[in-house]
Amino acid sequence: MLKNLFSFCLFISPFLSVAQEQTVFTHADTLRGSVTPERVWWDLTYYHLKVRPNAQDSTITGSTVINYKVLQPYQTLQVDLQEPLKIEKVTQDGQTLAFKRDGNAFFIDLSKKQEKGKLESIEVFYSGRPRLARRPPWDGGVQWVPDGNGNTIISTSCQGLGSSVWWPCKDHMYDEPDSMMVSVTVPKKMTDVSNGKLRSIVENSDDTHTFNWAVVNPINNYGVNMNVANYVSWKEIYKGEKGDLPVSFYVYPENLEKAKVQFQQANKMLKAFEHWFGPYPFYEDGYKLVEVPYLGMEHQSSVTYGNGYKMGYLGRDLSKTGWGLKWDFIIIHESGHEWFANNITYKDVADMWIHESFTNYSENLYTEYYFGKEAGSDYVIGTRALIANDKPIIGPYHVNREGSRDMYYKGGNMLHTIRQVVNDDEKWRQILRGLNKTFYHQTVETAQIEGYVSKNAGRDISKVFDQYLRDTRIPVLEYSFKGNTVEYRWTNVVNGFDMPVKIKLGEGKDQFISPTSEWKTLKTKGEKTLVVDRNFYVESKGV
Repeated sequence: MLKNLFSFCLFISPFLSVAQEQTVFTHADTLRGSVTPERVWWDLTYYHLKVRPNAQDSTITGSTVINYKVLQPYQTLQVDLQEPLKIEKVTQDGQTLAFKRDGNAFFIDLSKKQEKGKLESIEVFYSGRPRLARRPPWDGGVQWVPDGNGNTIISTSCQGLGSSVWWPCKDHMYDEPDSMMVSVTVPKKMTDVSNGKLRSIVENSDDTHTFNWAVVNPINNYGVNMNVANYVSWKEIYKGEKGDLPVSFYVYPENLEKAKVQFQQANKMLKAFEHWFGPYPFYEDGYKLVEVPYLGMEHQSSVTYGNGYKMGYLGRDLSKTGWGLKWDFIIIHESGHEWFANNITYKDVADMWIHESFTNYSENLYTEYYFGKEAGSDYVIGTRALIANDKPIIGPYHVNREGSRDMYYKGGNMLHTIRQVVNDDEKWRQILRGLNKTFYHQTVETAQIEGYVSKNAGRDISKVFDQYLRDTRIPVLEYSFKGNTVEYRWTNVVNGFDMPVKIKLGEGKDQFISPTSEWKTLKTKGEKTLVVDRNFYVESKGV
């Protein structure tokens, strides 16, 4: 489903680092990361993915039914499938179609005349041995892991890499299907867990059965997953803002008892995030937490978990404040992505901060909800030690390339700083909820998020976004006491940076000042110290 179709022109941001400007991108990068002429003319409406994984030789066979609406007449359609997988056949209305391969892109020649407004469908048949996940979820693909009982656990993870690493699809984030069916055929002693709700299990004559999972909401391509194991499961009902939400848990048999304790945090997460962000975005598809052999991932309505039933991040507190050991990082962080990644989705991976900055910030908000505002602030401020400031958070567009990993900790601190600028906690909460309502089930660009926040904050925050998303420098508040005055200004900032900041002079009360890059003067009562509120991600220096 196309949502808010955007301009496809290439440009170089003036804020990009020298290293980014010198990066040479390939033809393959452009085919993967841009909205090509063979993509733009059709609107994806529905997938039916049919998969049969074979653990004996780590291969996959299957097909994808792709339904689409013709936006403009065109006769060539791009479908993506990554090597070493290959497309065996493509059909439309029972007719076999010709196609040619260009790396990981397949260009299909449509015999039937494509007429504007018509609904059409093709089926793409494929097979092969998919790329093994080398370091999932960061370097993904498909995992085939022996479970010690003669079975093979099969898991997929493919953010950034793209879902075409294991099934043929329109592998660009700007377009999502309105709905989807995932059908996975596995041996009868195994269970598949995918996205959405289980519609049926079909028993086959070859000692296999097929799990049919129905997704009735739009879904981003990397959010689709297949998880095959000898699972045990249980279900609960969460009484949420939109009524009864089915909550299901799938774990390995040996971990059932500790999972029943650890996974109690799922309902606590839902309560906190519905408070901050609004209703869980996929009531119709339910919420699942599924154990996998890697750390975890935000697969839509099928969040995967591999944190070892430990608090924190594999038992560590990323903030080093103690608060990060009060909750299970993977349950909280990956579930936070249901709002920021799965509900609100970037159109281009260059804007991946929309997913990761808000979800990093959700860790702070979860901590605040259960342990108080100071605890939440302690946590997010503690993560500043992990910021590299190596390159801009926003990456180059149209080449499937993300920006700096600072999108996590720096992005979270940027949002925490903007909250201080808004200086109204309830207004800030309504901004977060309003984002999820306004951009409900949409794909977006950075400009839309920036514009919404500025409009609803009641002030232009564009230069704050420029500073933290497109520049690597940290703002420095310079100040100088002269008699009964203090002079102050911003340095190390982008042109026009005018963010207000809260300070304390001597033992006085907190107050806001509005620095720019030009010197300003404030009368004092003889104070000779100035302290910037710690919640602002800035530095200060007396001169």
